[in-house]
Amino acid sequence: RIWIAAGVTDLRRGFTGLSGMVQNALQENPFSGHVFVFRGRRGDLIILLWWSGDGLCLFAKRLERGKFFWPQATSGTVALTQAQLSMLLEGIDWRRPVRSYQPQMAV
Repeated sequence: RIWIAAGVTDLRRGFTGLSGMVQNALQENPFSGHVFVFRGRRGDLIILLWWSGDGLCLFAKRLERGKFFWPQATSGTVALTQAQLSMLLEGIDWRRPVRSYQPQMAV
């Protein structure tokens, strides 16, 4: 599962600080193998935290232009699909994806 930590996170935290936030604030197990996504105050930097089976991993991405689209909630978590995470990492608004075609009748 992929979880977004709603609201703003102090991204100066490292492995220990973010895993502590997952455990205490989000009430999840940081060693579950789930992916946890955090966003900074300006909205152009995100960090992903996950357990790979033998250690914690951090992935950081900063957009040169624009901001990452984030839920309006100020606390809690939001679950994403793999496709939504992919769109989020590309800077696409994953909340309202627009199809490039309209389905036609099948017969």
